[in-house]
Amino acid sequence: MRVISLCVDGIHQAAQRGLFDWIDGQDADIICLQDIRALEYELDDPIFHPEGYFAYFFDSGIKHYNGVAIYSRHQPKALIYGLGFSSGVDMEGRYLQVDFERYSIGSLLAPSAFYEAESQEVKIKFFDDFQALLHKITRKRRHFIFCGNWGMAHTKKDVENWQDNINQSGFLAHEQQWMNQLFKQLGYADAFRLAVPEGGEYSWWPTGEIGLGDGWRTDYQAISNSLSKKVEYAALYKTRHFSSHLPLIVDYDIDDL
Repeated sequence: MRVISLCVDGIHQAAQRGLFDWIDGQDADIICLQDIRALEYELDDPIFHPEGYFAYFFDSGIKHYNGVAIYSRHQPKALIYGLGFSSGVDMEGRYLQVDFERYSIGSLLAPSAFYEAESQEVKIKFFDDFQALLHKITRKRRHFIFCGNWGMAHTKKDVENWQDNINQSGFLAHEQQWMNQLFKQLGYADAFRLAVPEGGEYSWWPTGEIGLGDGWRTDYQAISNSLSKKVEYAALYKTRHFSSHLPLIVDYDIDDL
């Protein structure tokens, strides 16, 4: 099973850059997109409904703001919109999940607080709530794959020139600690890092242009530990650029959902 995740910085712009032509040749089973910046009714064009896929969208209700999407070759048993948090930020088009018999796959757009218009307090509350949710669902007999832009990097290997970014939102001490808890205490693994243990691979450039300035790895597929031995291949696709993020491709030894 191939799962692709990409933060697109606007789905219309990514489409103009050839995203869906590229997707057509990837033979992916699941495609998770974040930051689509479009309302669902604006996505009627056939290009946004590629042949062979069921298409699902969760928008923010605000034009040009947030939104996530999932394309699936298999029709899910259920859809979940949002994470069920009491805070309003949860319903800002930040999370969409498809449920199958044994697997749940989510497309996540976390608050980044990287820019002045975004609040660090909102981000902290979001991840505190998310951590509590993860504690609950680890007891379920399901396998989870959380794909998306998490708005933070895990270790020094994940930030180019990390010394200059140590006080930057996305790489603050408490954010690194949160990622440590995710991958060491909460029962999840970093699918990309399982396949590519060395550093020097980045998925996002804050300048908005890939390769310009310091690179960060903020895009993850966080998987249940039960899936760790199922990761066959992982890569960040670098040949073509569809946004300020690179597509994350992971192949899993999973034949049926």
